[in-house]
Amino acid sequence: MCGIVGYVGPQRAQDVVVDGLRRLEYRGYDSAGVAVVHDGVLAVAKRSGKLANLEKVLADKPLPPATTGIGHTRWATHGPPNDANAHPHTGGARRVALVHNGIIENYAELRDRIEADDHVFLSETDTEIAAHLVELQVQSGVDLQVAMQRVCQQLDGAFTLVAVDAEDPGRVVAARRNSPLVVGLGEGENFLGSDVAAFIEHTREALELGQDQIVTITADEVTVTDFWGSPVEPTRFHVDWDLSAAEKDGHDWFMRKEIFEQPRAVADSLIGRRGVNGLLQLDEMRLADEEIRDLDKIIVIACGTSFYAGMVAKYAIEHWTRTPVEVELASEFRYRDPIVDNTTLVVAISQSGETADTLQAIRHAKSQGAKVLAICNTNGSSIPRESDAVIYTHAGPEIGVASTKGFLTQLVACYLLALYVAQVKGTRYGDEIDEIMGQLEAMPDHIDTVLTRADSIYELARAHVATRSVLFLGRHAGYPVALEGALKLKELAYIHAEGFAAGELKHGPIALIEEGLPVLCVVPPRGRDQLHAKMLGGIQEVRARGARTICLAEEGDHTIEPYADDLIRLPQVPVLLQPLVAIIPLQLFACELATALGHDVDQPRNLAKSVTVE
Repeated sequence: MCGIVGYVGPQRAQDVVVDGLRRLEYRGYDSAGVAVVHDGVLAVAKRSGKLANLEKVLADKPLPPATTGIGHTRWATHGPPNDANAHPHTGGARRVALVHNGIIENYAELRDRIEADDHVFLSETDTEIAAHLVELQVQSGVDLQVAMQRVCQQLDGAFTLVAVDAEDPGRVVAARRNSPLVVGLGEGENFLGSDVAAFIEHTREALELGQDQIVTITADEVTVTDFWGSPVEPTRFHVDWDLSAAEKDGHDWFMRKEIFEQPRAVADSLIGRRGVNGLLQLDEMRLADEEIRDLDKIIVIACGTSFYAGMVAKYAIEHWTRTPVEVELASEFRYRDPIVDNTTLVVAISQSGETADTLQAIRHAKSQGAKVLAICNTNGSSIPRESDAVIYTHAGPEIGVASTKGFLTQLVACYLLALYVAQVKGTRYGDEIDEIMGQLEAMPDHIDTVLTRADSIYELARAHVATRSVLFLGRHAGYPVALEGALKLKELAYIHAEGFAAGELKHGPIALIEEGLPVLCVVPPRGRDQLHAKMLGGIQEVRARGARTICLAEEGDHTIEPYADDLIRLPQVPVLLQPLVAIIPLQLFACELATALGHDVDQPRNLAKSVTVE
């Protein structure tokens, strides 16, 4: 998830673009860059690291006083975060500069084709291929808008592209497919941005772009077409938020915004996972098939929310691959003298890739001969660099300390790993893997369905503002969901919350049940009849002792209705995938209860986003 800004108008483009990037830096902070068009020449400045690094360069050596420019803050996907991979990228003749948000899935095929024509590439990004292709088009004699249309027809994936042409200085052209882009309408000037925060200081009038659309802005005009050149009438809207709220897309908290970004985050984490032969492919799978086939044990290590994602991974991996899985807190792993060798795969889950406990644990595992696979959201961080293989989660930057979309995308990565191992080991047929992948690819729509019911969950949360203790129950894959739901409430609302396996209730925790105590119950799908029946039994046990039951159950499950004081409906999905939808109401509940209590949701007390000390 990168930050993009475009500008045409009377102001100095460098200043407008850098100001916009500053407000978008939360979208990407691996590198930043600006390109302007002046006197028929491109001027480009870019640096790795935070925007401040670029600003220092520009303070010492400003770009020419151009009035057309584009800019970018990067969240790295293809290629490590360094100066060469920073955007903007240019074509070989430096006539076109281009910035990009998203992933071009077929970039390798396109790059091979261009390299055969003696084009030289200076970066490891998928973005640079688009810059070369657009430049080839304008060199053939078409204008930048037509060039962008023709190139977009060749691209697969999710992307926003924004480009300028040195020989057409008063124009910026952009394209959108499955990636955000909005237009800011000014007086004698126009803007482009990943979101309205990019231009809210200058205008609150905006245009909403649809799927597969191309927009051309000049100082006085905005034109929108589809990828094939047909005119499109975009939707105009007025931004009611102030600058602070605009950075959060109108939400009061980054966390709430990130909860609502989860359909997109899950979709992004599934992009490009199927190869041309239909087989699964992972980001940086540097383990040979023989090494995977020889595995006799998998150990998942993680901390906090990532640990609960690992618990779900155990259910999926064991079910689909018949390989035994252990799940362990990374902070405890190396202190118990774990039994690992060269037939053990250690899966390290860390959003930041810098979690100190997890980093030390993988170093211990490697010293014992184990192979290590990282599941991570941060390209180029320590844990992926020191691992034998990596699955990147593509959640984009997560500003709220309490993880939401980070958790869901880790779940997706765990499912993908399980299916990949099943594919290599032959424990699932290809059509079975295709069916599960189809179910996974349907999950963004199911998550969106749950999010449409947010208001009723907020109302439920506000009704419990005086509650000082909440219990969570689950079975099977619903048990880690219960644990994660309790963690969210502890992190945000600062009240006692515990998650339990429902079958363990009668072995002690039932003593906590008292009149009116809220108990959130994650009910398994009815397709697992015995599991479902056992969960209903546990719900009846707590209800008989005075608990107030808040039940999460799939649509059409009427058997739960007599036992639920409050009922939250979930889409019908397989039991192993239910955590992807079941956690959403628990995130919303915790966020709203903390808000009602007056807490800082984005920065809970005593917590940091990344724990970099043991």
